Amino acid sequence: MYSTLLLLHSWSRWFVLLFGLIAVYRAYVGWSGRRAFVGADNGMGAAFSGFTWLQVLIGFGLYFGVSPWGLNAMKQAGAMKDPTARFFGMEHVAVMILAAIVAQVGRIVVKKTSDHTAKHKRAFLYFGIALLLILLMIPWGIWNPARPLFRF
Repeated sequence: MYSTLLLLHSWSRWFVLLFGLIAVYRAYVGWSGRRAFVGADNGMGAAFSGFTWLQVLIGFGLYFGVSPWGLNAMKQAGAMKDPTARFFGMEHVAVMILAAIVAQVGRIVVKKTSDHTAKHKRAFLYFGIALLLILLMIPWGIWNPARPLFRF
């Protein structure tokens, strides 16, 4: 079960990144070019937010269920002194939930905005912040513990 959830969590991050990059790019181009906010713009934002929440749900399965780095690791004495346990037990989880919330709030704010240029501007702001938070907390091995980019 652990390996299955970890595989899903690892591979679905690429969908989050893909749709996040597309949503931010479309928002920037629409904002700078003063284009109309079309269905594809809305769809990319929805896909980004949806895949981000899917990642959170899979991550919860890992954290609260089967991962040795999740809640079980945080119950151990000295977990906050271990950088890997602290990252996966607290930092990664908290910031990724925050990123999902920012993306979802962005979707709501964009839907309630009537002006097309303002929609693109707000989408760029919210989706850009969410994508930046996600990029910071993916375990690339640069400033946090390294994990494989592709699991098999």
